[in-house]
Amino acid sequence: MLDEKHDNLPDADGSQLSEFIDNQNTIENHIDSDSIPASSPEDSTSENQTILDAIANTNAEESEDETLKERHDIPMLDYEALDMETLVNELKQLVTTEKVMSIKEHVEEIKKAFLAKYYHLLEEKKEEFQVENTDPNETFEYHFPLKSKFDQYYTLYKENKNIHFKSLQSSLKGNLETRLAIVEELRNLIDPQANIKDTLKHFNDLRERWKNAGPIPKDKYNHVWNNYHFHVENFYDYLHLDREARDIDFKHNLDLKLKIIARVEELILEEDINKAFRELQDLHKIWKEDIGPVSKEHRDEIWNKFSELTKQMHDKREKLFEKQRGSELENLAAKKEIIEKIEQLATEKVNAHAQWLLQIEKVEALRNAFFTAGKVPSDVNEATWSAFKTAVRNFNSFKNSFYKDIKKDQTENLNKKIALVAKAKELQESEDFATTTPIMKQIQEEWKQIGHVPRKYSDKIWNEFKEACNHYFAKLKEQRNEENSEEMAAFENKKAYLETIKEFQLVGDHKTDLEAIKKHIETWKNFGKVPFPRRHIEGKFNKILDALFEKLSLSKKETDMMRFSNRMENLSESNDVRKLDNEKIFLMRKIEEVQNEIFQLENNIQFFTNTKNAKKENSIVLEVRKNIAIHKESLEVWKEKLQQLRNLNLEQ
Repeated sequence: MLDEKHDNLPDADGSQLSEFIDNQNTIENHIDSDSIPASSPEDSTSENQTILDAIANTNAEESEDETLKERHDIPMLDYEALDMETLVNELKQLVTTEKVMSIKEHVEEIKKAFLAKYYHLLEEKKEEFQVENTDPNETFEYHFPLKSKFDQYYTLYKENKNIHFKSLQSSLKGNLETRLAIVEELRNLIDPQANIKDTLKHFNDLRERWKNAGPIPKDKYNHVWNNYHFHVENFYDYLHLDREARDIDFKHNLDLKLKIIARVEELILEEDINKAFRELQDLHKIWKEDIGPVSKEHRDEIWNKFSELTKQMHDKREKLFEKQRGSELENLAAKKEIIEKIEQLATEKVNAHAQWLLQIEKVEALRNAFFTAGKVPSDVNEATWSAFKTAVRNFNSFKNSFYKDIKKDQTENLNKKIALVAKAKELQESEDFATTTPIMKQIQEEWKQIGHVPRKYSDKIWNEFKEACNHYFAKLKEQRNEENSEEMAAFENKKAYLETIKEFQLVGDHKTDLEAIKKHIETWKNFGKVPFPRRHIEGKFNKILDALFEKLSLSKKETDMMRFSNRMENLSESNDVRKLDNEKIFLMRKIEEVQNEIFQLENNIQFFTNTKNAKKENSIVLEVRKNIAIHKESLEVWKEKLQQLRNLNLEQ
């Protein structure tokens, strides 16, 4: 704008100038944004200029893509502290409900946090696989459903972003050419020979076209805007408008800029510093894009005031960041302590699976604490994360070395159980139940004594073994059911016969009575075995026999042998191998005891016959000889019983 001495144009209608002053946006409008400071053509300190440049760069980015203005309405969470499922849910919410460029920073933070946790989990699963699988032909595979969901939503985000950029890029170049053409027209607008009304109309048209020209590339934004404002100011400075209209316009613009300054002074007192700073950024944009120039005498003054207030706001924000950095340092200390605890656990040697489960539980709790500890300073974030991964990896290696040691034992156990499975399958069709049943029971006991096998084979091999055993014992049960029907018939027959034999009377003839008793015994045997719970009927029959033997004039030996014979045959018919074996052991011990007793008695006789008074000791010798004879008779009975038992075993 020219000084007054150059203002020699005729009077003009001041309303013409006010036509191109747009209705200004109220300074209370809030457009959220993260960055700061706008550039200015005015000189300023390098620090203040840096702040202003930062605001200008952010406004340039938002002017290229207006959807960025809305990104600050979305809270930026501490994504590192969230678990993977929550991260996927947050990603889904953002991608499906928000504008794609408003969530750019959020999505990248979610991606960074999710993948860090996922790859850490993948490493652990791979180490576990390598411990449990020694087969070199097996490759590690791990499916994590949450990763598939994450990929699905992240792919949707990228597709939306590509669509958005294609749409945006198609218009940026054309808009840039339009704005550059407007600047060029504005530069050529000043013509002292032109009619002032036509010039003002042209100027208004250019400003309207400028407002509607649309976004341009952010790297061209500041340059194009500065050129535009330079020529707008030239228009004011060199076009000789009438003084009154010019002063009214300058005053109007000054009032608007003073209101912005007043609002910034209020914002400095705002408690929500981030919110205030975002509004300051909007005010810079309004100052630059929507409000025209002021008189030269006020330009530097109000711009310097605005710049100084911007610096104050920036300093206040920096203090907030310092406080946040203090919290980040506290988080760093907490994470370092967690890492140290994990490192300590990686040196505590334990030798039992149950103890390792406790150690694993401790590390899992420390991992969760690490993830929820909050952000650390960005310059040490990677190093802290790397130290954490190393500590966990060392613990896992330490743990895996234990399980590698027991892997050999588990492989040996697997081979033992495979052998038992083969044996059980070999015997499962056997119908020699008397021989096979004890073997199958022994196999089952051996299985119980064998320790763990590798988990991947455990279910399969157990199912095979159980199927073979169940198959055999099902056949055994079926066979026993058939036998039980026969045994019940034998019980009923014996029960009826017992009532008959109770009425039996001896005739008095030894030979006849003995034959009759033997016939009763033979008839009783022919009835067959009775069910185990009904075996008490055998005792009742034996009592009747004992009573009959008492009435016979049999020798003690004959009576004893008949009773023994009957009892052994009952055991044999019942297939009571255990009692038969016990009886055999008992007889052998009795024979040995009697033989030792006879030997001792014979030694005693030798002692008495060698004494000086042998005649006097004859009565003792006779008594000893009598005892020897009794023992020898007893010995013959025991031997005969043993032989009878052996013959019974041979018959079987």
